[in-house]
Amino acid sequence: MVLRQFEVRDRDALLRLNEQSVNVLSPMDQQRFDQLSNQSSLILVAEQENRVLGFLIGFTDGSQYDSKNYRWFSDRLKAFFYVDRIVIAAEARSQGLGQRFYSAIEIWAQEHKLHWLAAEIDIEPANPASLSFHQRQGFNRVGQQGIKHKQVSLLVKAIG
Repeated sequence: MVLRQFEVRDRDALLRLNEQSVNVLSPMDQQRFDQLSNQSSLILVAEQENRVLGFLIGFTDGSQYDSKNYRWFSDRLKAFFYVDRIVIAAEARSQGLGQRFYSAIEIWAQEHKLHWLAAEIDIEPANPASLSFHQRQGFNRVGQQGIKHKQVSLLVKAIG
């Protein structure tokens, strides 16, 4: 499996993957994806045998991203990378791909002189697998907030 930069030809596959996991993500149609891809700092795609099996979208501080969670971090941190979403196809889960994404993010963030990784995880309704994964990655809870009909835990990890 290879991690690589997003290419326009990946868009439909990313939208399908997002839809398959929409119960733990924000919805994303083509228009929203195009907006996010134009504002994002990094989009990585996981591919195996010409099949997209996962992706990551993230933003550094100073972005115009309209996410309430991103804004929470932006008000409190400088030199950070916000992980908006990591999506992995069901058949590719539990094979270390999430870890590979975070390893790539940390290398990229260090190259860009960033000091923090930031993410949020649903706690109501709960996403215990993601919360446990992020704790194993060294993230710590620094806050909590309500977003529409759910509660999220706001997490950071020092890097560098």
